[in-house]
Amino acid sequence: MTAEVINVTKVAEELALSWNQSGLNEGDTVLVHSSLSGFLKNYRESGAKLSPSDVLDSLILAAGSKGTLIFPTYNFGFTKGVTFDIKNTKSETGVLTEIARLHKDAVRTGHPLFSFAVLGHHADKFKGLCNYSAFGIDSPFARLMQLGGKIAAIDVAGEFCMTFYHYIEEMENAPNRYHKIFRGNYIDEEGKESEREFNLFARNLEMKVETDVKPMEEYLWAHGLYKGDRPGTGTRMHTIDAMTVYREAAKLIREGRSEGMLYRRGSEN
Repeated sequence: MTAEVINVTKVAEELALSWNQSGLNEGDTVLVHSSLSGFLKNYRESGAKLSPSDVLDSLILAAGSKGTLIFPTYNFGFTKGVTFDIKNTKSETGVLTEIARLHKDAVRTGHPLFSFAVLGHHADKFKGLCNYSAFGIDSPFARLMQLGGKIAAIDVAGEFCMTFYHYIEEMENAPNRYHKIFRGNYIDEEGKESEREFNLFARNLEMKVETDVKPMEEYLWAHGLYKGDRPGTGTRMHTIDAMTVYREAAKLIREGRSEGMLYRRGSEN
């Protein structure tokens, strides 16, 4: 990693070993989703002192000097007319992602809705990346694929965090979504403000589409494609190769079988 971990706590070292057991290996490029409220509570009830910073240190330690960690720092204020400031707009996807965003060595990508904080060996490959389409061919999701990356989730089920599915849907031109343009004020790395527009491959509301990827998640678990543990059990982390997720979901879309697996239709009422 670019960042050195100094004075890593014993509990962080132990966590790093558990992440390795769950499929996060030294040298990996990994997109990390997380929900730390229950995770931290569980550790504190056992008498161990653990902070969100310890969790970040443990991930850096597990991935090693050649590893790369990618954290979602999503914020949806731009859709409501709030100016997006790449340096100062906070992450709305949990405490771990905000700590990663504020890390001195973090690189943040530029889409105002779906940005990412990147730490480690390949961080420079994300530097200056300001993708027009949130889930497009120029997005961090595509970069994750190019780097042969993985997706990890700490104490959160995939149906609540796996935005990677939307990248697959855009790449495969899934019929349940459409391209929606958002415009608003944007402050770049140099502090310059301008009005800009960005694309989102959004749910097709005319089709009454509701995102529901739980069936797809259960399919991946049932076929042994995840490594590690479900939320609330064992290490509380599970991992999967991004290419594996792409292959399985893309097949459904191409065959016209994604309804009931990646989305459902709401009632007409």
